Amino acid sequence: MSFILSDETGYLIFIGGGLIMTAIVLLLIFVDTKWLGTRKTFEWFSTAGRSIKSGLLASSVISAWIWAATLLESSTVAYKYGIGGPFWYAAGASIQIILFAVVALELKKRAPSSHTFTEFLYLRLGKFGHKVFLIFALLANSIVMAMLVLGGAVALNALTGIDIAIACFIIPLSIMMYTYFGGLKATFFADYLNTSFIFIVILILVVGIYFFNPHIGGITGLFEGLQLASTLNPVEGNSGGSFLTLASIGALIFGIINIIGNFGTVFVDQAFWQRAIAARPKSLIKGFFIGGLAWFAIPFALATSLGLAGIAMHLDLSPLEVSHGLVAPITISTLLGEVGGILILTMLFTAVTCAGSAELVAFSSLFTFDVYRTYFKPSASGRQLMRVSKYSVLMFGFGIGVLSLSLYHIGLSLQYIYLSMGILIGSAVGPISLSLIWKKTNKISASFSALCGLLLGVIVWLFSAFSLYGNISVASTSHDIPLLLGNLTSFVSGFVLVILGSLIRPDNFNFNITKQRIIVVEERIRSLIKEDNDESFLKKRTIFGYKYGIFFTLILVVIWPLPLFFSGYIFSYEFFLFWILLSIVWTISAACFLIVKPIIESKREISIVLSNLLFIIRSKFQIRNYDHKFSMSKNNPSENPVNTSFKRILVAVDGSTSSIRALDYASHAFQADSIIYVVHIIEWPDDYEQDTEYDTELMKRVEKEGRLMLSSILIKNSKRCERVVKIGDPANKIIKTANDLNVDFIVLGTKGLGNSDDFGHVTRKILSESNKPVLLLN
Repeated sequence: MSFILSDETGYLIFIGGGLIMTAIVLLLIFVDTKWLGTRKTFEWFSTAGRSIKSGLLASSVISAWIWAATLLESSTVAYKYGIGGPFWYAAGASIQIILFAVVALELKKRAPSSHTFTEFLYLRLGKFGHKVFLIFALLANSIVMAMLVLGGAVALNALTGIDIAIACFIIPLSIMMYTYFGGLKATFFADYLNTSFIFIVILILVVGIYFFNPHIGGITGLFEGLQLASTLNPVEGNSGGSFLTLASIGALIFGIINIIGNFGTVFVDQAFWQRAIAARPKSLIKGFFIGGLAWFAIPFALATSLGLAGIAMHLDLSPLEVSHGLVAPITISTLLGEVGGILILTMLFTAVTCAGSAELVAFSSLFTFDVYRTYFKPSASGRQLMRVSKYSVLMFGFGIGVLSLSLYHIGLSLQYIYLSMGILIGSAVGPISLSLIWKKTNKISASFSALCGLLLGVIVWLFSAFSLYGNISVASTSHDIPLLLGNLTSFVSGFVLVILGSLIRPDNFNFNITKQRIIVVEERIRSLIKEDNDESFLKKRTIFGYKYGIFFTLILVVIWPLPLFFSGYIFSYEFFLFWILLSIVWTISAACFLIVKPIIESKREISIVLSNLLFIIRSKFQIRNYDHKFSMSKNNPSENPVNTSFKRILVAVDGSTSSIRALDYASHAFQADSIIYVVHIIEWPDDYEQDTEYDTELMKRVEKEGRLMLSSILIKNSKRCERVVKIGDPANKIIKTANDLNVDFIVLGTKGLGNSDDFGHVTRKILSESNKPVLLLN
């Protein structure tokens, strides 16, 4: 059997792409920690410092919501139902993001210091409720991750021939590589790059298909091809059998299933709660709203173009190929050949890795906070939590590879998992939401309603499959009606049972408990949370969120589609042209915002990075000049390039050759009545004084060793030198000590004991942040 791409290309994209992503993430971490001053703590790893702004948040929300199914299943429903399929996919998976923003803001109000939504539920519902919803959360993680891996593996196999068993482990490996090092903050950076890339590729593909591809014949050729296909192969349940209508029973049933299932995979998935927790409260509503509306463009534009193109070209796909989501890869490869195969595979890689990374970090947070710290080691330090968090990333990644392969071998396709997920997790949506927004929610009712809803949903699903088709099998349970009834039962019963139970026996929960008992260790994060937790502001944002969340929901799933459904309208060429142009304009607008807005919001950080890069470039040309001046000044003091009238000089010493040369220079160059402060910094976290992990004796011993090191250095004219030892971040401590001692001048080496080829990160930070004159010596 021949394949569009070679297996070497597949390995190159997924393994090579994973290595490239890891390198990019490590570079971003370096810039963030060394140049922007961010400290690598557990808060940084799991919540990104709770400082994400709306532009980056919108990009990250979209990236977490671009599954393999977004690119594959959306085109499949277009191929099956016509133009109504991708619309209901888009509308049915956008409103959850918009409505979730309101509930997530309630978490910011009720428990601003929480790391996971289940951490809040532990206090709200007790241990039993916590365990119940922790299981639902882990189940949601597993379902989403399995769909990502399975969809990617099947597409990789179809395009390159790589064995599915191998693909099921290559894909998690590529995701784990950069998630392990980067955590949530690096995931946000990678999300921005990947989201920008996907939107650019979508625009290239869509414009190419509609306006330049000879196989299609432009929008006119596509319209005529769909009319012909409607005549030759009319769609059962569509108005007039046409592919050019929203009046489609099949598409509407899919839309209802899609809406219910995706409520579960947003409201029960820690990946989205994690993004809400990482966001500033003032950015949360805006970021999620824009993210939901911008995400709408992906199935609306891409799936419409690829799915309808497959119909118009009369591609003869087998039911197995359709169920595995191969409409998009086969269509694009038919249109563009090898280039198309590479584009769709690269898009799949970026989608799978970004959404997969979000799920890995989400699982890591759940396992670390809600399993390890809650039930095994409540007193765990930040470093222990970081270690457990990273190990859990590896554990979950390899475990998902096994799960995905198992699902494939028992015959469960991407489409089957996607349509049945609401039955398994939809019953938890109501209890979780009401526990956050309604103080009368009964904790026992909340827990049992989720469990009973799951049980009822599964029973109705299986019973209806047996009643309609005479057996219970993968084939019978994959039909639309059993899936629809099962999803509706699970979702609705979860809401109804918790409301009834709470009305019969209401609680009166005091949400101040969750505010007071969930704490953050880092003082900087606590200060940020306190600054953001303005009750009146949060109340205004909540009202705004409810008002416009309901408004956008009504527009997308009622006002826009239902008149076209009930009227039985079949698109004319003019309306079809308007529909296509609207999808292109929507995509262009979304792409512009998602690419430009984060850059505008990060202009200060970008300015710092650029100034550091320019500094490094300049330093390449200046370093030799420093060496020349230094050697000249030792031989001829009259040619000393430094003002020797300075009276108070700080020399930073870490034992490196350049720092010893700096000290030697200072002891020769400055006047006899000047004071030289020889400062040695022992690198340690700045907040060690507040961290119970470090005891006083240990700190004294460390400081004593630093003094011994400093006393071993021979200093010319040592009578006018004072030795100072400090513990903490070297750059911060040098700057602070220089200010405390009111020195006139700082002398230090270009680099310390590290492996930097040019200037060390301490030197760069001092140059960029200190207000004192600085002399560098190599």
